[in-house]
Amino acid sequence: MTFSKTKHSLQILNSLSVEIDITENPYEIPAEDLFIMAARINKKRSFLFVSKVLGKHIPINPQIGLLTGELLANRYMEKVKKKETGKNAELLSAFRNGTVAVNGSPFIDDEERPVIIGFAETATALGHAFFQSFKKADFFHTTREQLVDKDPVITFEEEHSHATSHRCYIDEIILDNKREIILVDDEMTTGKTAINIIRSIHARFPRKVYTVVSILDWRSEKDQKGFDQLEKELGIIIHSVSLLKGRIRIEGSPDASENHAKPRIDEDPAVISYIHINKDFPNLLNQVAGPSITLGGDIRHVPYVKESGRFGLDAEGQTRLNQSLMEIGRFLSSKRDGQNTLCLGTGEFMYIPMKLASLMGEGIKFHSTTRSPIFVKNEGNYGAQFGFSFPNPEDLDMAQFVYNIPEGCYDEVFLFFERETASSALEPLISNIKKYIKHIKIVFFNGGESND
Repeated sequence: MTFSKTKHSLQILNSLSVEIDITENPYEIPAEDLFIMAARINKKRSFLFVSKVLGKHIPINPQIGLLTGELLANRYMEKVKKKETGKNAELLSAFRNGTVAVNGSPFIDDEERPVIIGFAETATALGHAFFQSFKKADFFHTTREQLVDKDPVITFEEEHSHATSHRCYIDEIILDNKREIILVDDEMTTGKTAINIIRSIHARFPRKVYTVVSILDWRSEKDQKGFDQLEKELGIIIHSVSLLKGRIRIEGSPDASENHAKPRIDEDPAVISYIHINKDFPNLLNQVAGPSITLGGDIRHVPYVKESGRFGLDAEGQTRLNQSLMEIGRFLSSKRDGQNTLCLGTGEFMYIPMKLASLMGEGIKFHSTTRSPIFVKNEGNYGAQFGFSFPNPEDLDMAQFVYNIPEGCYDEVFLFFERETASSALEPLISNIKKYIKHIKIVFFNGGESND
């Protein structure tokens, strides 16, 4: 996929045509460095911009995922606050080279105290990486999880998604103020999700200023007018910040016959080991008790990790988290047996695995499982060349997917779960992943249910 400077036409599986006109590229990052196209198995939206920097569908250097959040934070300061951070050259050089820049150290001054919200499930790590750039801020990410004994402070819908309902399980004090709210997503196509959450927040916790941050912004003139109308209706200001902005036009629809994901047959056993973080490091991370309810109505009592961001995190908590992850990262690095290692997050649990992957040495790639069904085809310049589906070990009625793990690419995989699951629930995932990677290291952060 090679782009001209501004306008280009792309074909997806010979059945979808995408016309792209780039209108803003403030850091002159080549578009082909940010995304590649794929076709979604979704009647609501047939196309997908598969990010090369997010760590969701495509394996990335984990430093790139963290740096993308920092670049967006830097751009926010330039565009919204009209301030220079002095970090442009350092961040862009690190981004281009995949090296550490500010190493997760906050570089945005104390007077900026926004409330930052990352969107589940795709932008949980991106939102957290954006947040880690601030010396004073609060952060949480939305969730599709449903807790039994807690009511969400706010809820909103994401119409085009496979899991439309977002919930926010945080202390009201995080939102019961007049501070600027910054919404972080990987991409804006229509902006409806941002409008929905702004309406939901404003109904209970009104304020003056909102900012929507995304890697890509493809809103049409009509969609941008929707923001203008909301500003007038609610008497608010909505800023928007992105690394790449433009217009898109889609024609055609994907053909189901194009889906060439064929299961491999491999009866060789995998080498499986288990690592329990809460047992090896009982005092480094905090727990938030469930219980939660699955799609099938089962109740799970395994606690969550508070520092994931789902329940709110302030700058002091982020500093403690960084210190804890440094220690855990050294420990996990000592458990490596190969030169080429994949670290695989699961669902919404992305930032902590991504950060740990960045601390585990050289030869690491990171990405995550996802709820998004995508047409798979092994052809060049396509965003899902390999892939398989499996029941989510944490909710067996929910389908999950993993993409872009080629055969023989990795010596081992560290598979990260926020909450421990029974090994029987892991069997479908393990039976699939062992066809591509023989050495599987399953990392549970919180226990609480039998592993048999």
